[in-house]
Amino acid sequence: MTDPATPHQPADTTPAPDAYGAFDKLPEVTSSPLVIGIVAGEVSGDSLGADFMQQMNNLRDDIIWVGVGGAKMQAQGLQSIFPLSRLAVMGLVEVVAQLPDLLKARQELLTAFKTASIDWFIGIDAPDFNLRVAKKLKPQGVFCVQYVSPSIWAWRESRIHNIMAATNLVLCLFPFELPVYERYNHPAICVGHPLLRTIDQTLLETPINQRRSELVWHNDGLQQFFIDRFDEVSQLICVMPGSRRGEITAILPLMLDGIQRLLLLDPKLCFIIPTVDQNHQYIVQDVIDKRSEQLRAAIAVVYDESQPAFSQLAMAASDMVMLASGTATLEAMLLERPMVVIYQLNQLTYQIAKRLVKVPYVGLPNILADSAIVPELIQEQASGDNICRTVMRLLQPRAYAEQLKALIDTKYALQQQSNHDPAHSVIEQWFFQNRDSYQSHDFNGQDGHVSQENYDSQDNYQAQ
Repeated sequence: MTDPATPHQPADTTPAPDAYGAFDKLPEVTSSPLVIGIVAGEVSGDSLGADFMQQMNNLRDDIIWVGVGGAKMQAQGLQSIFPLSRLAVMGLVEVVAQLPDLLKARQELLTAFKTASIDWFIGIDAPDFNLRVAKKLKPQGVFCVQYVSPSIWAWRESRIHNIMAATNLVLCLFPFELPVYERYNHPAICVGHPLLRTIDQTLLETPINQRRSELVWHNDGLQQFFIDRFDEVSQLICVMPGSRRGEITAILPLMLDGIQRLLLLDPKLCFIIPTVDQNHQYIVQDVIDKRSEQLRAAIAVVYDESQPAFSQLAMAASDMVMLASGTATLEAMLLERPMVVIYQLNQLTYQIAKRLVKVPYVGLPNILADSAIVPELIQEQASGDNICRTVMRLLQPRAYAEQLKALIDTKYALQQQSNHDPAHSVIEQWFFQNRDSYQSHDFNGQDGHVSQENYDSQDNYQAQ
């Protein structure tokens, strides 16, 4: 198994401009606790929320967190009011079926927030849910932030008016999201995706054969899988069918159809499916168990609770990635792994979305590059034959090297445009909008005042 050669660009170690340097060191807290309501609507939101909570907890140690999140956010001090999975509903049609429970969940949250007397509300993604919550809270004086912009850059730009009514600030993950907020003069800033800071850079500095050996060495399931075949594998492909049950049941069978055909062309191909938890592993394995013996023998479905970033390790150790659209496409790009995106929605949901969406891509690398650098097989294009042909084409050295170069170029362009800290961005905008009341929460300088220099920095805020 070899990794087609492409020169690796060294990481840019130049420090990003520190627009929020005045808040690098906050004093010990001497006033009332800061009570923050925070809600994540899915697994990727749990990671974003935990990253933000950790930044805030590093700035002051008396924050009270109230809301909904997963294991990562709970590790940062959140006692989740109800399971995150209750909000993780995918697709327009699917939301309708769950609407009564979503309305009940919203009321439970609003009641909890009122009881806790929250100062801030941070909605992590899930805009259909979180913006409705924020719209109730903002008129009550709660400082409301939407972390992850709704996709108004892609469809229904008119939603900007609801966003403006519901939020004091929008934190965007990507630079292409800012222009629409600039047109309407609403505070928004590109803080970049946490993966830009948290992804393990040492993986990129380690030869792929060493990455693969270490991955297998530390996992009993993979040791058993590879024990008799390690030297017989032609290529290792990481398969990522999504984290939701709906995605798995819709997309994994299509991927398996493609894998079945790939094995006819190259029986030495091997596939690894890393799962987010044990339940996810059972769901994936149940789908695979219905297939042929040859296919079952070529796929390892693995969960490793001892390694939180196990899916990233699996991608980094693979020659390429076959994946559903979503955050995993960004992970693969940052890990410099060529990929094929495969996605399928409920047909009615897709037909509605197709008429509304104004961008031609679903994968983040393509959206960021504004070019089809990564193959996308969507809906009827996601057939077994098409998947097989696309993967085999990508595994050819020239096509592989071309995509890898395009991914690296896009990655470095993104890094250069994502240099603001989420926690400090929220604090500064809160100061700016609450100059008369900021002292009640002691986010101030040693003399008890925010400097005029910090206020003046807001003059450039709207343009960022």
